[in-house]
Amino acid sequence: MLGLGRREGLETHIRPYLNGRDALQRSRNLWVIDLFGLNEVDVRQRFPEVYEHLLSRVWDYKVLNKKTQKWEPTGRKYNNRQTYKDNWWIFGEPRGDIRPALHGLVRYIATVETSKHRVFQFLDVSILPDNMIIVFAIDSSFHLGIVQSSIHTEWALRAGGWLGIGNDSRYSKSKVFDSFPFPDPTSSQRGRIACVAEELDARRKAALAEVPGLTMTEIYNLRDLKRGGAALDFVTEERATRARAGTVAKLHDELDAAVAAAYGWPADLAPSEIITRLVALNHERAAEEAAGTIRWLRPDYQIPRFGSAKPAKRGRKVAVEADDA
Repeated sequence: MLGLGRREGLETHIRPYLNGRDALQRSRNLWVIDLFGLNEVDVRQRFPEVYEHLLSRVWDYKVLNKKTQKWEPTGRKYNNRQTYKDNWWIFGEPRGDIRPALHGLVRYIATVETSKHRVFQFLDVSILPDNMIIVFAIDSSFHLGIVQSSIHTEWALRAGGWLGIGNDSRYSKSKVFDSFPFPDPTSSQRGRIACVAEELDARRKAALAEVPGLTMTEIYNLRDLKRGGAALDFVTEERATRARAGTVAKLHDELDAAVAAAYGWPADLAPSEIITRLVALNHERAAEEAAGTIRWLRPDYQIPRFGSAKPAKRGRKVAVEADDA
């Protein structure tokens, strides 16, 4: 109806959309019109069906007030915010910084800002994330493995805080990721972490695709039940088997051991000891950066843009580039 498949180039402007619930439950297969970078004349001339749709649904849109039975204007034409009115064909106020950061990547790492389980996963770069999804403009399996490890998730629990009715953990990019000290692994350690992380991401996605009604949250609920050692009833055991909960648990154990080895630490450290060691390492890295040594995560992207950036405050890491959507 909007010309997708008929209008050249429109496929880059009608894209899959994901919010936090889609990422952790089941995707609703929503799509969004994304005209960032186009002016009004471009849209009208190149994508006339889209332009006509936006005129009626965005520019001069009205809704029926059920109480008064009167039509009330809610479109951008009537918006008091001038930037919304002037750029009415563009969705809200898109974050321009993230687009160049994702340019050239085929995927990126994402996590939901507030969730019961701290899950990191790869998303295809074609997917537009909701503002409640934290986006890391990195496509490396090694970095996915580090942030998905218990060493990083323990740090996230302590630094990020809690939110919501269920008192779920909240991931704050500035408080958690920017201050997190990554390990300095050997090439073989890096390869091992990348291999396990890639398999973990693939196994979870395969289960979601193959098991009707399965969600990422359910996978981790079942994993925790399996780890708890309690006897499960037949239905729950069968569901856990189909969800590959045991495989997910095993891969997490392997990932934790591999990441601990990259730090040169024992694999069975208590959470409090993990935090103590990370804080000490954070201060070491802050001292390095104050002296001018920065451990870039994406040197090809970061150095041309931030190579001359001044060091951050003591205890805060500046060797990081991760954009939230």
